[in-house]
Amino acid sequence: MDRETRIAWLVDHYHRPRHRGALADADARVPGGNPGCGDVITMYLKGAGTGDGGGVEASRIAAVGWEGAGCTLSQAAASILAERVNRDHPSFEEILSLPPEQLIDLLGRDIAEARPGCALLALGTLKAAVKTVEMNRKLRAAGHSDEEIAELRREIARQGEAAGVVVGEGAEDAAGSASPLGLVK
Repeated sequence: MDRETRIAWLVDHYHRPRHRGALADADARVPGGNPGCGDVITMYLKGAGTGDGGGVEASRIAAVGWEGAGCTLSQAAASILAERVNRDHPSFEEILSLPPEQLIDLLGRDIAEARPGCALLALGTLKAAVKTVEMNRKLRAAGHSDEEIAELRREIARQGEAAGVVVGEGAEDAAGSASPLGLVK
């Protein structure tokens, strides 16, 4: 695909995003932010399979949805990624092992390499959603309630915040507080 066609494709995904919107029955809702640019993506993931290896199918993505605000590249990348994931229903392992370079190549190396944080925000957030579902399944199997799991996640976010790390819900706040120069207000 030549550069002009690729740019038109990205702009189309920005103006007519695919699979945009929350999934009411999502197993995970994970926000991600790019504080340098102010982009925010929230990925919603519905899993299928248990991945327990006992003759049951591997954990796969049944559906993904997303919401967000930001530059053309970050929003188009989220739309393109969601379209492909909903078409192919990859396993959790396939998503976790997907190299960032593959998405950079898909989006157009000449375009995406100039702003890799924007180009890769959706992929990083999707990987975090997969890890969230995997961890929640393990915690439930260990006897933890959904309420206990939520409290554990809040504590992790508090510890990350104290260390200056953008974690979970903090990603939305950090990206929302970015100045036009990329400095946190």
